[in-house]
Amino acid sequence: MHIKQDDLSGPEIAELLEQHLQNMYQWSPPECVFALDLEALKAPEITFWTIWRDGQLMGCGALKELSPVHGEIKSMRTPSARRGRGAGRQMLEHVVKVATQRGYQLLSLETGSQPGFEPARKLYESHGFECCGPFGSYKEDPYSVFMQLRLSAPG
Repeated sequence: MHIKQDDLSGPEIAELLEQHLQNMYQWSPPECVFALDLEALKAPEITFWTIWRDGQLMGCGALKELSPVHGEIKSMRTPSARRGRGAGRQMLEHVVKVATQRGYQLLSLETGSQPGFEPARKLYESHGFECCGPFGSYKEDPYSVFMQLRLSAPG
């Protein structure tokens, strides 16, 4: 599998992000959905990557700069039919590596509290993320779990 920074122009990416948004609205009320759409992911403070194997889109992930020392993971998604093949793990490792290289001291994320988000929470926990309170502009709500990872300086 290989990861590339993506300009969000491909139809596969648009389809995957649409599935991602639909799934978020399945599990959470609209006011508790914080997933970004295609246009919002093009913001200058966000870097977006896709992961591919043999010409197939295996997943995506993004890193949003909240401050010079704090990043947020956004839009981690693997197509349902391609789960369990390591793409999510590889993408998460890539995002953590980039955040560390940028000198971030803290990497945060918001994910769902419902059963459908349990695999994502377990993936984050397996990489050292711990539950925390809301960060940035988030507020406490029963549909969200907030997690963070303290990062070490590169090298």
